[in-house]
Order: sequence, then C-alpha cells, then structure tokens
Amino acid sequence: MSSLFATAQSSPPTSSLDVEVRSGKPPIVQVDARGDASRWAAEHRDALRAAVVEHGVLLVRGLGLREVEEVGAVFRQLGSPMIEREAFATRQRYADGFYSSSKWPPSQPMCMHHEISYALEFPSLMLFACLAAPTEGGATPVADETAVLQALPAELVERFERVGWLLVRNYNDEIGATIAEAFGSDERHTVESYCRAKAIRFEWQPDGALRTWQRRSAVVRHPRTGRRCWFNQAAFLNEWTIDPEVREYLVDVYGEDGLPFNTRFGNGDPIGPDIVQLINEVYTANTVSDRWQAGDMMLVDNIRTAHARERFEGPRDVLVGMADAVNVADCSPTIEVTGD
Repeated sequence: MSSLFATAQSSPPTSSLDVEVRSGKPPIVQVDARGDASRWAAEHRDALRAAVVEHGVLLVRGLGLREVEEVGAVFRQLGSPMIEREAFATRQRYADGFYSSSKWPPSQPMCMHHEISYALEFPSLMLFACLAAPTEGGATPVADETAVLQALPAELVERFERVGWLLVRNYNDEIGATIAEAFGSDERHTVESYCRAKAIRFEWQPDGALRTWQRRSAVVRHPRTGRRCWFNQAAFLNEWTIDPEVREYLVDVYGEDGLPFNTRFGNGDPIGPDIVQLINEVYTANTVSDRWQAGDMMLVDNIRTAHARERFEGPRDVLVGMADAVNVADCSPTIEVTGD
C-alpha cells in the first residue's frame, strides 16, 4: 500500500465525512443520497474537497447516480469546469468540462497517467461517475505520486528533472483525436496560434497531417501542499507501452516517426522499453483499486494522484469531469517548458 494511504490512516480527520481508509483500495465514504445527489454534493462540497486534499483520492458510494444530467449537476457543485484541449483520444462532450470516457479499446489497459499533463494548463481535480459497471474488470486504479517519486531510482528522477520529457504527436483523421478535436478547430491559423501560445512546435505534413513537439517538466510541486510529485505521461504515451501487435501495425502504416504519439527525454534521447517497464512496475507497486459499482463517484487530485483503466468486458459507462484549471508555472516546474 502506498505511503500516502498508509499515512492517512493515522491522520486526524479534516472534514465531517466518515472516510474509511482501506488497505489496497482507495479511501471511501458511504452515503445515502439517492434521489438528491446534487443537493448532497452542494452541502458537502467543502468536506469532499478537504478529503481529496488529505487523501489524494476519494470514492463516494451511495449517491445512486443514474442519469447523465444528474452527474453533470453533481460535478458542477464540486468544481469549476475546464474545457479539454489537446485530447489524445476521442470522447463525447456533454457540456463544458464534462465528457464520456476516452474511446480506448476495452481489450487494452490504459496505463497510469495524469489528465493532459503535457499541456500548460490542466485540471487539478478529476471527477469520475459510474452509470454502468462492466461485468469484468474496468476499474479506475489510482497511484500515489509522492510514493512513486520516492520509489523511482534517484538517478532516473534526476535525469528527468534536469531535461524534462518530450511528447511527439502526429495528428490525422484516422487514429486518435483529430486536429479539430484536439484544438477546437481545424483552421490552420487557429491551430498555429494555439501552438505558439502553448509552447508547442509544429510542422504540417504534405498530406495535411500535423506533427507537434512539446517539452514539459516531469516533476512538479503541488501548488496547494508543496508536495513533490511525479507528474507526466512519459511512460503511458511511449511507443513501448503500445500493444506489440498494434505498434507493429502502426509502424507498418505510418512509419516509426508517424506514430500517433511517442515520448522521449526532454533532450531528445529515446526512452527505452527498460525504462518504461521500470516506471510501470513502480506504478503497479503503488496502485490501489476498487471495482466500480453503478452510482459511484470518485474524486481524484490530478496532480498528486495518477489514474488508469483496466481491461474490461461488458458495458462500461464512466463519465469524466475536469475541473479547477491550474498552470504548470504555478507548480514549480524543474525546466522551462518549450516546444522542442
């Protein structure tokens, strides 16, 4: 069990909520708010947010959430919505900052990551709500990033702190988010203006596809608590995390330079499969998880806590809210963010 959750077990409560800290599972609060979840959320907003600050994540069970509109009303009580930009996968938008889960193949796990940690602005609070739970798998595991940072080899952390990480993306209309989905427009001048404003280097390909590069900090300090956190998607968006057969197919079709996304060290050096495996093993050792039940809600501190998604079978309807935007400049980045 991660040090964050172990420490929380002996900490005095910070709110009126009766939070249960469990071994191997995220902290949970059991409530009975069926039929009036929005009102309950409004009444307990400060207590819920205080619990997320204390624990990094909180599972709320007993809200009885069943409808998209009801979930949206609850989410609006708990945070200020943030519109997603630079999405890497397609998702349905219900309202500002309120979406379906990413359309990611059920047979492939989604590895630990922080939502849009490669952007200059990202949500500090993630909200998840389950309307339909899968028959097998499909949980949203979480990991304590302070524990992950401490568990990673010091020399690897120092290297990432010194040079950062680089995300390389290839946008087209065939795989992943389209240019319009990622930037809110497919007009070249609008996309180019966005990239210049957000420290993203770009290059248009002869076929109209777009290639971008953005260098970001891999370690930040939480703007509220000052905790140092491993905060990046260097392993998740790396070519060696892609299913081998899928990677082989993509390389055959698009070439090694045309993968929809890939990561490197910030100076351009490759991040090899051994490093990706090491990072993911550390994540596994610091992961806690609980199966979704219909009606559940989970609040996640997007800076302090990474989240993932298991493989699953059967229907899975988990809605996603992004709230309370924060700029990386307020998180003490270890490098100057650039489009290199």
